[in-house]
Amino acid sequence: MGKIYTALGLMSGTSMDGVDASIIRSDGNSEYSIKLDKYFEYEEELRKKLINIRSKIFRVEHLKAYSVELNDLEREITLFHANAVNEILESSKIEVDFLGFHGHTIFHDSKKKISKQLGNGKLLSQLTKKIVIFNFRENDLKHGGQGAPLVPIFHNTIANKFLKKELNKYFSVNILNIGGISNITQTVKWEDFLKPNSINVLRACDIGPGNCLIDEWVRKNSNNKYDKGGELANVGKTDDLILNQALENFDVIPPYKDSLDVRDFDISFTKGLSLENGASTLTDFTATQIAKALVYFGGSSKSSIFLVSGGGRKNKYLIKSIIENIRGMVLLPIEKYGIDGDFVESQAFAYLAIRSFLKLPISFPTTTGCKQPTIGGVTVKNF
Repeated sequence: MGKIYTALGLMSGTSMDGVDASIIRSDGNSEYSIKLDKYFEYEEELRKKLINIRSKIFRVEHLKAYSVELNDLEREITLFHANAVNEILESSKIEVDFLGFHGHTIFHDSKKKISKQLGNGKLLSQLTKKIVIFNFRENDLKHGGQGAPLVPIFHNTIANKFLKKELNKYFSVNILNIGGISNITQTVKWEDFLKPNSINVLRACDIGPGNCLIDEWVRKNSNNKYDKGGELANVGKTDDLILNQALENFDVIPPYKDSLDVRDFDISFTKGLSLENGASTLTDFTATQIAKALVYFGGSSKSSIFLVSGGGRKNKYLIKSIIENIRGMVLLPIEKYGIDGDFVESQAFAYLAIRSFLKLPISFPTTTGCKQPTIGGVTVKNF
């Protein structure tokens, strides 16, 4: 075991509702422990600004066209993160070595090798008096990767800490993250991960929409931020004709190669449906895509287990619909193994910060498609 570092990870997700913050201690490899998890909700005005600017950014040219607005919002988001960090540091009295700052993704196009996160690392370092590690995706993109998903190496650490028995029992132990986008990590034993030329490798990919379509539908057709617990979908009735046509036209299929952005999907095919019926149709559409990927990754129903993290695991209708389509495979909430599914990604970016500081790779050919294991993250000290 190497030196143990303490890092605070920060994640602002596609739900645009706030910032998850986590402090972990880790050697950047197999050892880690959780010291603190806390959520900070955005003020309504800031949330609306994020939703508004996100609705304007469809192409890379828009980053330049709206640069003034983006710069102003980046400063506001950075100040929000700084206040959250300083509040945590003051109240917890935990000494933190550095911050893992993801920022808020406003545009991602893996084909054009561009991923833009709002978040000023230099300013955050100045305001918190801490070393900040940020801009995690750029180096992967430069080395032929998709820039996502980056969390799989941490998923693998989770599996080796909490799921040792399952790694020996099942052919594959998988973590399904349902955020705005859904992704899957197929984990491996740590000793296999470290072996050169091992046939057992860490695999991961984006697989399709997660909460993004459902959230957008609810925001545009009601005063709610999302379909809490899947209650709207549960009341509604899926339009099977619309659903089947949408599934026929959907081109994200196995084997999954491209990382995805919420702008890769749209809700236009549900136009004209009621709030509830649209929620139900979009949720079944999302569930079918996720289930397809689980079947692809899982193989025999008796050989695989899937643990669900991310906000989508709380949507009861979505989970029920997935289970109905996965041929009896085991799908469980990640909490069953003592892991808080709300903070996996904020913990992950604390962990990735430590690996970045140690010059250890955070992305791999079998996770992002980069040409070789790639170090990521830019380190800044501005105080």
